[in-house]
This record gives sequence, structure tokens and C-alpha cells, in this order.
Amino acid sequence: MNPSIAKRANFSEIRYAQCWEDADVLLAALDIQPQHTCLSIASAGDNTLAMLSRAPEQVIAIDLSSAQLACLELRVAAYRALEYHELLELVGSRDSTRREQLFRRCRPLLRSEARAFWEAHPNDIANGIGGAGKFEQYFALFRHRILPLIHSPQTVTELLRDKPQNEREAFYEQVWNTWRWRALFKLFFSRFVMGKLGRDPEFFRYVEGNVADRILARTRFALTKLNPADNPYLQWILTGQHPSALPFALRPENFAAIRANLDRLEIRQQSLEAFLAGCPASAIDRFNLSDLFEYVAPPSYHGLLQELVRVSRPQARLAYWNMLAERRRPASMANEIRPRSASAKELLAVDQAFFYQDFVLEEVFHDEFIDRHGNRPHRVLHTAHSASDLAAQVQS
Repeated sequence: MNPSIAKRANFSEIRYAQCWEDADVLLAALDIQPQHTCLSIASAGDNTLAMLSRAPEQVIAIDLSSAQLACLELRVAAYRALEYHELLELVGSRDSTRREQLFRRCRPLLRSEARAFWEAHPNDIANGIGGAGKFEQYFALFRHRILPLIHSPQTVTELLRDKPQNEREAFYEQVWNTWRWRALFKLFFSRFVMGKLGRDPEFFRYVEGNVADRILARTRFALTKLNPADNPYLQWILTGQHPSALPFALRPENFAAIRANLDRLEIRQQSLEAFLAGCPASAIDRFNLSDLFEYVAPPSYHGLLQELVRVSRPQARLAYWNMLAERRRPASMANEIRPRSASAKELLAVDQAFFYQDFVLEEVFHDEFIDRHGNRPHRVLHTAHSASDLAAQVQS
């Protein structure tokens, strides 16, 4: 996180108790290999843990917020101390009456600061740690107070039922897309209300245009082009659980791989700038940068890109999202960073975290790796050979 935003926004509380970026998209884009060293913005930890499933040499998770790192630490402890179904209970994906008991089993594995944080938030544990953030509480308010004014529980259940695209589109237009849905949605997801109740107002400093209209358009995409029955992010927003779909890190087939690689994780409380300042050149292969760049002015963003190039190994990949503010490498850095636009476009088309307007995938290269004709040497990817293959990985 940028120090300037740290001075303007409050990071003493959990802002995100879950990662609201699609880990399937992230992993397909980054193509992590066993020899790679990865940097990940920690957030709540889900996507950092998903990266561990690929058994890289190391994943370094950074965040300015001790509250966010407490979320990651408790997840790490849960993967070590709990069985798979118990992890789902602790997070809140499944009902449970024993979350305090599950936490006590994780408690000895926490560092003192994280332990003290969670002991001071017993209600968040009892209700499921995946609902403990300000953003999740914002969605809970929508779920409990706004959604019942628009649609009945039966209509919500029907929305989430598995059905072909033509039926989803007909249901949306004929049943879901009422004037009340559009009006209350635009009010609740307006810049003012979202800044007051969901995200810090400072996160909108560099956003232009109508926020609610843009999110509404992306929501229609998620309810029609994508399948709500397969969408864990939408399901949590509407139900507060994961009835039929789970994010990558919580799926049963990924539990053992994440648990086996927890010793490859390093957690640091620091800003991206501080990390980069202390990082040697050519040290990092893969970067999960969340939607970090939306919160900083373009000149600061360009400066961060310059530092990211310095610490990158040849053919390093940067992955990040734009929710409301557009960020892409400037033309002045065309000789250092190249966009993988086709891959990014196909991945955005299957991105279940639907409220993002754009997904950016860029590759770093250095002059010494350019031949006399201005071309990079041919490289064969290990697991994805085209944009279609990348998108296929997400859908598989």
C-alpha cells in the first residue's frame, strides 16, 4: 500500500476479510512455476494462499495493515491446525456453532500481535472470520436491509440456480431487473454510500464518472453472461455463505497443496514502496498487486512501476485489477513492460469477481534480452500457451 494513502485512510480495522479478486484468474495469468519467487499484496490472505498451491520457491506477502495480516495469519494457522471442513466453518462458508473452539486450536500458532487482535474480536470469530471486514459488513447490510425490499428469498434462490445462459438472460430481464432493483442498487452502490459504509472515501480520490452505473453494468454481466451457480463472490454477497461455489483457496482439491507449502510463505508488515526500496535487483518473478494502483496518483504509479521493473527478473509478470480508476503502464515504459492484453481480456471475460472494470497483465523484460532485431527470444510457457489456454485454466 502506498504511504500517502496510509496517511489519508484508516487501516487499523479489517477492511477486507476476504480477497475480492478472482484467484483462478490470478493463477492462470501468473503461471507460477516451482523456481519462482512471488510478491503478493496480503489483503485477507486467500489469494496469497492460492499462490502457494503452485509450490513456488517463496511467496512474500506484504500489507501495511496489521489487521489484514492478522486475517492472513489466522488462515495460515487454520490450514495447519484444522481439517478441511473445519476451515470452512471458521471462515463462515458453512454453518457452525463451534467457531470459538476452532479458534482455540489455531491460537497457539499465531504470533502475539495477531493473537491479541483476534482475542479482542470474539464476535467476528463467532460469526465467521470471512464476514469480519468493513467491505463484507457493507455487503451484509445490502443483503439484510436492501435486497429484501427488491426481491423475495425465493427469487434470490432462483437467481442462483444453475441454468443455461439464455434462461439467465430471460430471468434477468423479466424478473430481476425491476425499477426497484435499479434504483436501490444505484443508491446503495453510489460513490457516497460506498465511501461511507464500504470503502474509505480516499479510495475514490482518483475515480471519475458515475460509480453506480459502472458497477450495475458489471453486475448484469455477472448475472447473465457468467453463471451465478458457479460464482462464490456473488453467492457470498447474496447469501453470506458459499452454497454451491467456493473461491480457489477454499476448495477441497486445493487444501492439501496449500497446507504442504505454508513454510514457503513470508509475511511482512510494510508498504510496497518500503519493500521495493529494500529489495535487490532481479529478485521477483511474479507479482499479485491486487487493485493497489487505483489508490495512488498516476505519477506515483509510474514511479512504482519503475521500481517493480528494477526488482523483476526477466519475463516477470505483474497482475492487477482496475475497479474504477484506469491504470496501465505508460507509453514511456514500452521498452521495459509489455502488456499481455489478449490474455488479460480473455481472463476478464471469465472473472467471477465481476465488479472490476479491467484486469491488467503485464510482462517485464530487460534490454539485454532483446535481440538485434528488437525481438525477445522465443519462450515456451509451461502451462499456458495462449490467451485461450489461460482462460480455459480458469474455467476448468
